[in-house]
Amino acid sequence: MKEFQTKDIRNVALIGAAKSGKTTLAENMLFEGKLINRKGSTDEKNTVSDYRPIEMERQISVNASMMYTIYNDKKINILDTPGFSDFSGDIVSCLSAADIAVCMVNAQSGVEATTENAWRHAANTNKPVVFFMNQLDHSNANFDNTVRSLKEYFGDKVTPIQYPVNAGEDFNAVIDLIMMKMLVFKNGNGAPEIQDIPAAEMAKAEELHNNLIEHAAEGEEALMEKFFEEMTLSEEDMERGIHLGIVNREMFPVICGAAKRGVGVTRLMDFLINACPSPADMPAIKANNGQEFHNSNDDPTALFIFKVTTEQNLGDVAWMRVYGGTVVKSQDLINPRTGNKERLSQLLVFRGKNREEVEKVNAGDIICTIKLKDGRIGDSLVDAKAGEATFPEIPFPTPIFSIAVKAVNSQEDEKLGSILNDIHKTDPTVIAGMSRELRQNILQCQGEYHFNTLKWYFDNVYKIAIETASPKIPYRETITKSASASYRHKKQSGGSGQFGEVHMQLAPYFEGYTDPSELQVRDKQEYELPWGGKLIFANCVVGGAIDARFMPAILKGVNERLEQGPLTGSYARDIIVYIYDGKMHPVDSNEMAFKIAGRMAFSAAFKNAGPKIMEPIYDLDVRMPADLMGAVMTDLQGRRAIVMGMDSDHNYQTIHAKVPLAEMDRYSTSLSSLTSGRGTFTMKYAEYQQVPTDVQNRLLKEYEESQKEEE
Repeated sequence: MKEFQTKDIRNVALIGAAKSGKTTLAENMLFEGKLINRKGSTDEKNTVSDYRPIEMERQISVNASMMYTIYNDKKINILDTPGFSDFSGDIVSCLSAADIAVCMVNAQSGVEATTENAWRHAANTNKPVVFFMNQLDHSNANFDNTVRSLKEYFGDKVTPIQYPVNAGEDFNAVIDLIMMKMLVFKNGNGAPEIQDIPAAEMAKAEELHNNLIEHAAEGEEALMEKFFEEMTLSEEDMERGIHLGIVNREMFPVICGAAKRGVGVTRLMDFLINACPSPADMPAIKANNGQEFHNSNDDPTALFIFKVTTEQNLGDVAWMRVYGGTVVKSQDLINPRTGNKERLSQLLVFRGKNREEVEKVNAGDIICTIKLKDGRIGDSLVDAKAGEATFPEIPFPTPIFSIAVKAVNSQEDEKLGSILNDIHKTDPTVIAGMSRELRQNILQCQGEYHFNTLKWYFDNVYKIAIETASPKIPYRETITKSASASYRHKKQSGGSGQFGEVHMQLAPYFEGYTDPSELQVRDKQEYELPWGGKLIFANCVVGGAIDARFMPAILKGVNERLEQGPLTGSYARDIIVYIYDGKMHPVDSNEMAFKIAGRMAFSAAFKNAGPKIMEPIYDLDVRMPADLMGAVMTDLQGRRAIVMGMDSDHNYQTIHAKVPLAEMDRYSTSLSSLTSGRGTFTMKYAEYQQVPTDVQNRLLKEYEESQKEEE
C-alpha cells in the first residue's frame, strides 16, 4: 500500500443504532474503493467487518472493526462500531481516534435509543458528526419525519444537504443541495448520473438550498459578509462554510442513501473527502506535559493506543492513532507509563480479519502493531524528544451492571481470574475483582446483554463453566447507645492454661462525644477504619487489674469482631471501646486468652447497645424522556428512593434521588425495559444510613439461617 500524506487521510468512526446499516455501509465503501470485488452481507455472514463467530451467529457487531478504503486517491480509515449501548466502550475508543463520526440513522425508525447513546459519546468526545440517513428504499421510510426527529433531539444545527426524490422501494435519486442537481444512482453502486432538478422539485430544493447557505455562511465571518452582500454563496464557498461548520460542531449535515443497494455511498465518500476534516484540519491535541501535537510530521513521533484486540495466531493487537511525526517499521519508542522502550516490530493495516504490512505511516494515520511488551489501552508511545508526553485518557463509561461470578469447578477459580484480567485488557468497561468484604468475585460491565456476551465467550472460547449470583450488599453495623459486658476466658490444657477476663463498655462514636465521667481514661487511641468510620480504643483500667501489655491483644480481638460484625457478619464502625476492668493470672494469662476475652466481651456488649445495621445509600441520577417520567418515578418509589429534585433538558427529564444500593440490583435492565432503552442513569456512593426496622429484622433472620446452613 502506498504512503498517504496527512491531508489525504480521513479517520471515520461509524456509529449509530444496531441494524442501522453501519457494517453494510462499510462493505460498500470498501467495494467502491475496489478493496473488495464482491459485497458481503450480514445475512450471508460474509462481511469484512463482522468476521468473528459470535457476530456471525448473532448477525450484529459486538466488537469494533478496523478497515480502510481508497477513494479519489485518498485513504479513508473506517472504524465500524457496535450499535448496542452495552458495547459503549468500543464506541468511545474509536471516537477518541477518529476525526469525524458518521452517525447512521434508519429512515424507518428515526432516532432510536442507541442513536442517542452514540450521539452522547460523540458529543462527550467533541467529535464532528455527519448523519447518513439510511434505508430510504423501504416502504416505511420517511425523510421529513426523520429530519424532524433529528432536530428535536439534536438541535437546529442538523442540516440536510440532500433530500430523496422517490423515497420508498424504488428509491434511487436525491436532490443535492450543494450542487443543486439531481443525482440518480441507476445501478445503486458507482458514480451517479447528474441531472437537472425537475420543475416539480425546484421550489422545495431552493428553500432547503437557501437554508443550507445560511448555515454554511455562519461557519466564517468573511462568508457571512459575502452572503449579506450577494445573498448567495458559490459551491466552493458553501463547501468551505460546511467544512468549518463540521469541524467546529456548528453543523451536522444529513446525507441520504440506501447502503444495502449502494445508493448514495459514493456521494458520502465524496463529501467525506471534500467537506470533512483531515487530521491536519483538526485542533491540536495537548499532552499532559503541556506539549501540543498538531498531527504534523514536524512533531516528535507520538502514538496513542486506543484499543487492544486479541486475534488468533497474532496475540494482542494494539490499535494506534499517530498524533505526531512519522512511524516506521522497527522503530523504538518510549512508553511513559512504564518508562520502557517498545519496538514496533511490524506496522499493520487491517481489513477485518485480513491484514497487510506497511513500512511507514505519517502523522494523522491509524496503524496497528503486535508483540508489544506492555501496551495497554490509553498508553502513549513517544519519541524521546517528546519527553514524558501522554495523551488524555479515554472517557470510558462507568459500569452500571454488577454480578457475582465463580467457576463451577472451584479448581478453575484462578483460571477465571486470569480470563477476566485478559478481558479487561481489551475492554476496560469490564471490571472484575475479588471483594474481600463480600467474599465474592464481582464482575461489573455495561448491562445484562454485555454480560451475556461475556458468558458466550466463557462457554464457547474459554471453555469454562461459571455460576452467577446477585452481589451481596456491603452493610455496616454500629450501635446507638452505651452498654457493658464482661467475659472470662479460662481454658486448661495439660500443664498450661489460658486465662483472661475483660470488662468492657461500648458507646457510639460521633463528632463531639464526651467520655463517661465515671471512667478514668488513661490512654486513648483513634483509628480510621479501612471500610469507613472510626474506632476509639480507651484504656481505663486502674490498679493493675490488666497489665498494659495485654491491651494490644484485646484490641486485636475487638478488630476481629469489627471485621465480622455480630449481627450479619458485616463490617462494624463508629464505636468507642472502654476497657475498664478485668483479671489476669500470673501464669496462665497470655495474649491469646485476652484476645478471645476481648472479642467475646465486645460481641456481648454490642448486642445490648442498640445495634443497628447500616446500608449504603447512593446518589442516583436518572435521565429519561419526559413522557416516561411517571413510570420511572413509580418504579423508584418501589425501591425506597427519596427524590431530591428534578431537571429538564428539552424533552428529557432528570430525576435526582437517593436510593439504597440493596434496591438497585439489575436496575439497568429494569430501566431499559421501562423506557424502551432511552433511559440512562449514573450512581455515586453518598453515605451510610440505618436500615428500616423491617429490613433489619429480615437481614438478621437471613444471616441466622445462613449460619445454620454452614454448621
